[in-house]
Amino acid sequence: MNKLKVHYFQHIAGEGFGSCYDYLKAMGAEITATEFFALPIDSQLDIEALPHVNDVDLLIIMGGEMSVNDEANYPWLKLEKRWIRRYLAEQKPAIGLCLGGQLIANALGANVRRNEVQELGWTTVNKSHFVPDEYFQLPEVVRVMQWHSETFDIPKGAIRLAENQACPNQLYQIGKNVLGFQFHPEITPHSLEIFIEHEENDMVFSQELALSLSGLKKSQQMDYMNGNQLLNHAIDYVLRV
Repeated sequence: MNKLKVHYFQHIAGEGFGSCYDYLKAMGAEITATEFFALPIDSQLDIEALPHVNDVDLLIIMGGEMSVNDEANYPWLKLEKRWIRRYLAEQKPAIGLCLGGQLIANALGANVRRNEVQELGWTTVNKSHFVPDEYFQLPEVVRVMQWHSETFDIPKGAIRLAENQACPNQLYQIGKNVLGFQFHPEITPHSLEIFIEHEENDMVFSQELALSLSGLKKSQQMDYMNGNQLLNHAIDYVLRV
């Protein structure tokens, strides 16, 4: 039996694969990465330098502090979105996490914009109404880690699976094998420390929100487990076809 080939796109140094690494390794997966953050700003990377889509069985796109719209400062974003379109055209499994969910949406023509409310910290999201039975199913309410000031519109042809009052679009599904999360189900204590360190250095969020960072370090294990288990189920779901 061939090994499952998993490739992930990483946008921030230190912000690795999160909780899904151990889960996929236990499945015997071969895991590779493209580290966009390591590229020089003026890098003229060619799309052929990225993996061939036929060599990837599952794509996972991680988060990042940049905007998908900031191609002037991060020119590789245009290349990444082009590759994502090529990959999705083959109807292959993909999961986007926060920036990753925004990138999939934007690559397919959906708008990514500033959200009215900046979300930073543990919040709850609700399962959307009238999700068809054959689509990915969430609990009615789940507690998750949020870390975003922008959000996506639901791509054409996708279905919204989760929402909350602060941000109506929290999770969408395209077809049978693509899921775009606005939140961070992959969060672990280690990756949360990296998120906090980046925010303390870069001050992306408002000062009022940033003042609450120290309290996040006291997160309970159950907070992490809820999202991690949800992501494991999502991986199983997109791979089931």
